Amino acid sequence: MVTAGTGPSSAPPVNGQDTTLGGTGIDVAAARADTRGCAGVAHFNNAGASLPPRQVTDAVIAHLQSEEQIGGYEAAMAAGERSEAVHASAAALIGAHADEIAVVGSATQAWDIAFHGFRLAAGDRVLVDRARYPGHAVAMVQAAHRSGVVVELVDDDTTGQLDLADLERRLASDVRLVALTYIPTDSGLVNPIAAAGALCRAAGVPLLVDGCQAVGQLAIDVDALGCDMLTATGRKFLRGPRGTGFLYVRRDRLDDLEPPSLDMYSASWDRPDSVRMRDDARRFESFERSIATVLGLGAAIDYALGWGSTAIEQRIRSVADELRDRLAGIDGVRLDRVGVDQCGIITFTVADLDSASVQRDLAARGVNTSVTRPLPGAVAPGATLPRARVRASVHYYNDAQDLDTLIQRIEQVSVSR
Repeated sequence: MVTAGTGPSSAPPVNGQDTTLGGTGIDVAAARADTRGCAGVAHFNNAGASLPPRQVTDAVIAHLQSEEQIGGYEAAMAAGERSEAVHASAAALIGAHADEIAVVGSATQAWDIAFHGFRLAAGDRVLVDRARYPGHAVAMVQAAHRSGVVVELVDDDTTGQLDLADLERRLASDVRLVALTYIPTDSGLVNPIAAAGALCRAAGVPLLVDGCQAVGQLAIDVDALGCDMLTATGRKFLRGPRGTGFLYVRRDRLDDLEPPSLDMYSASWDRPDSVRMRDDARRFESFERSIATVLGLGAAIDYALGWGSTAIEQRIRSVADELRDRLAGIDGVRLDRVGVDQCGIITFTVADLDSASVQRDLAARGVNTSVTRPLPGAVAPGATLPRARVRASVHYYNDAQDLDTLIQRIEQVSVSR
């Protein structure tokens, strides 16, 4: 539920749309007015961490000031209803129920809780995609060495997205878990998760979706996706504080997972020799947390709900399409195109220039981007590592002037090589 003071500054009027990039129901001028950082930088590092709106920053600061004035526990009690409402807001964002949401410290923590919560044993087969996040790959390697879990890579098809035929073939024999990536960190690929979810449902195999780059960027309905678990971060496209995230676990999957650890918030100590877990997803939470950043996450989600997920997705796709077209027209720029469906993440190289140097040059000119660096473990043994890429990730608050600035700076860097 959107609470007072946390949504956009005004309803999105048609006359406030940035029509140069396609009218989508987002009042870009209002969004930029809410985003103090827009005055100083052209920010295209939203896949790393977006610029938060003032509503998020103000919520965090206000609670820290409350802790300063009346004490941490007392401030938490005073903010109790607002912090409780974060679960309902997150549920509304993805089409879930409030009791299916656990608010945690990051998407990585959420993913680890879900993955390790299955208590995987020797011989258990886990299917994963090639677009998986390196941190998740590390956890899988650890599980393979520690417990004898069998991790299998599902192939990509000729476009570079998840090969649904190969997934279906592998699901034909015993599989304990499927863990897939909605949008990877290093390309604009949007994997066909809904189709994969239908296959997993038909096979009766639980599906864990890494939604870290998708939540806040795409309109998401967990029922339509067919996933049993989904992880999200606050800092990326949701525009929330760092150190926040949430985990969705479908009600009928809750008892399949055992939290890696319990405390007096996630379980009750009824007898000296036994405990009883909560009967909702908050069994994956713990008592000690930053209430300030939880409230900031809630403000970020409510702000997104104020615009609407469909309008946000349409705007991001419109801006990204425009940027791709303009980048393609620069001599020496080579765009990556992976999969059939592309999102607001764009990766590219500039001639023979080192991508890290390009990123630094852009930063010196007031343009924020990032660099994706392939890790050795992501390629076959003996294979040559691909070049690092510049990553430009757009958001709905990026306007035509932002794009002009980025394009001009890349042209300057390209010419000066």
